[in-house]
Formats: sequence, structure tokens, C-alpha cells
Amino acid sequence: MSIWRTLLSLEALNAGAGGTLMQPLGIVFTEIGEDFVRGTMPVDERTRQPYGLLHGGASVALAETLGSMGANMCVDAARYLCVGQEINANHLKSVRSGSVTGTARPLHVGSRSQVWGIDIVDPSGALICVSRLTVAVIPRPQTPP
Repeated sequence: MSIWRTLLSLEALNAGAGGTLMQPLGIVFTEIGEDFVRGTMPVDERTRQPYGLLHGGASVALAETLGSMGANMCVDAARYLCVGQEINANHLKSVRSGSVTGTARPLHVGSRSQVWGIDIVDPSGALICVSRLTVAVIPRPQTPP
């Protein structure tokens, strides 16, 4: 059974990348399941730290991108907006090249807050980062006429 209230297509999710952090980091949504959102990010000069390893901040950006989009698809988008309140990450293994894949799944979907767990793996499937994102569910601001 699907958890989505405002389901967007992969094409729509990826079309929204322009002018956001997704674009320079190369984050791409790749799959939407019944209860998860998945995406990839390259490990290259855009996402590595000075020692040649995947930057922890880039992993967190991937995690928040996936979790935030999942959270927003769990609410009535005409009435509500989900915004990040807190995120944490544990970096478990280093990656120097290739790409990483993140999968975001809800741990709690409430009317005022949501908590999402995001696992990021390398191409072999080894877990490199686990993250937890808490979002606030707020009334969508009304745009002036």
C-alpha cells in the first residue's frame, strides 16, 4: 500500500533540480517505491573533500534531498509543506570514486512532523552512511494575488 498523498513522477522530481543544490552535486532521483524514494550522486570533484574521499556534507545533502522530497509527497501539497528541522549522519565507510545511492524511508509520518531514515550505499551495496531527518509539517504559505 502506497504512503504517497502527492505522488510526483521521477521526471517531475528531476525537472525541479535546476537552480537547486541537486544540480551542482549531480543528485538524480532514480526510483519511487510504495514506501521509499531513491536517488544517486556521483563521487567526483564536486562531492569529494580535500583528501579525495566523499565529503560528509555531500552525503548529508543527498540524505536531506531524498528525505525532504519523500516527506513532501506524504502530505497534501496544496495545503502543507515539509521543512527540515534536524538531520544527523553517521559516516561508516569511505568512497573515493563512482557513485553512491541513497534510499529514504519514513520512520514516522505524523500530522505535524515526520522522521525519515536514509541509508546510503556504495556500488557494491556496502553501507557508507546512515542518516535521520526530522521535518516539520507546516501550512503552505499563501502567495499574494
